Amino acid sequence: MVIFGFGFFLTFLKRYGFSSTGFNLLIIVLGVQCSVLIEDLLVLPLQREYEDGLKRITKAAVSMTAVVISTGAVLGKTNPVQLILMAVVEIIAFHISRLINTKFLQVPDSISMMHVHLFGAYFGLSVSPHFSEPSPRTEKNASTPKSDLLSMLGTLFLWVFWPSFNSVLLVKDKTKAIYNTYFALAVSAVTAFVLSLLTTKDGKFRMTDIHSAILAGGVTVGYAAHIIEYPWIAMILGLLASGIAILGSYCLQRCLHPALKIHDTSGIHFTFGLPGVLGALAQVVLLVLKDWTNSPRLDYLVMIPIGAFCLTISVALITGFITGLIVNLKLFKTIPVSKYFEDQFYWEFPHLAVGF
Repeated sequence: MVIFGFGFFLTFLKRYGFSSTGFNLLIIVLGVQCSVLIEDLLVLPLQREYEDGLKRITKAAVSMTAVVISTGAVLGKTNPVQLILMAVVEIIAFHISRLINTKFLQVPDSISMMHVHLFGAYFGLSVSPHFSEPSPRTEKNASTPKSDLLSMLGTLFLWVFWPSFNSVLLVKDKTKAIYNTYFALAVSAVTAFVLSLLTTKDGKFRMTDIHSAILAGGVTVGYAAHIIEYPWIAMILGLLASGIAILGSYCLQRCLHPALKIHDTSGIHFTFGLPGVLGALAQVVLLVLKDWTNSPRLDYLVMIPIGAFCLTISVALITGFITGLIVNLKLFKTIPVSKYFEDQFYWEFPHLAVGF
């Protein structure tokens, strides 16, 4: 799911298809190995029991979602060495954040892993300002019908397998998590089509809106999919998530992002960041509604998930900012703006050679 789905999800740039899929595979297979090794290093001092190999690989692959999301913010602007450095630093930072959440805040392991969306989005957004912003007139920072179709193929693949992503690490209530995720995804897809139609001047669907919003419901419901008792709650979350993804893109791209000098190539803030924030807040509300009559310490019940949510975003922003400074050192040969979004800078194209 992570390799195929996210690999094609990021192929919307018309001259960056090779790099989107190839570099995605590189950082995922390398990052999974790093993630497993880091987990082993954290097991020794904490004297935790070793998990079986399949579960360790599964957790490592899920944690790599944060890295792939982050690369979407700087897609086309980084070289392979910078991407590898970003991946290694982010994996270490994410595991430290998750360790604090599970060890000191007593957040369940499966819920702490759902912070991958928040961590990846805000890590990438804090790295992005360190790279020069491309000219708005550049033709390479655009898509074609073919690249949009490939990107939509990856999006559909992610959409189909997202229920398994939200339930794979749960010990119980897997079935409940699967069907709640499906309901949220279904409603977010319908909402994406409706809002796309309503927000265009000519009354036509916009592929960019569909591409960015149909996964938002799955991201939002991931925190609480296993505790939602009624399908209509998951549907409302899917509706809100899709609305935030589409409407937020209009507001933030025109107001907030230019002020902060953020160039979010793939729109990860709208697809993963804002829906992740909504999901974290929805989890708190649902926990309060479920246990407010039974729990003698309601304030404790509320502050723990809020603290974990704030810690995750804080660690992501701080480590992302530091990583952005590091990867822009002359040692790593930052790409000139004229070579952004260009496959030919890294890949051989024999049919373009002289005399071919």
